[in-house]
Amino acid sequence: MNHHHHSPRTIEINTRLVTTGVVLTAAGAMVAWAGMAIAASAVVAAGRRMIREMDVPPAQQAAMKLRQAKEASRAGMEAWHSTSDAHN
Repeated sequence: MNHHHHSPRTIEINTRLVTTGVVLTAAGAMVAWAGMAIAASAVVAAGRRMIREMDVPPAQQAAMKLRQAKEASRAGMEAWHSTSDAHN
């Protein structure tokens, strides 16, 4: 019987290529983050400019819409009560 002992296989990695890949990946990530920061800055600036140019500030618009919704709700309830009282 012939028994062969196999030595464990080893992987030979070119560390120079791995290092280059890591450096390029890190550089790409930094460029991507810089791009996202610039884009976000532009969007925020545009939003602030839009709000500044509004005739009615958003908080005041929201308060008016809330008041309108409450008045509509109250009117609906009064109409419902008056029709249900008329049927009884």
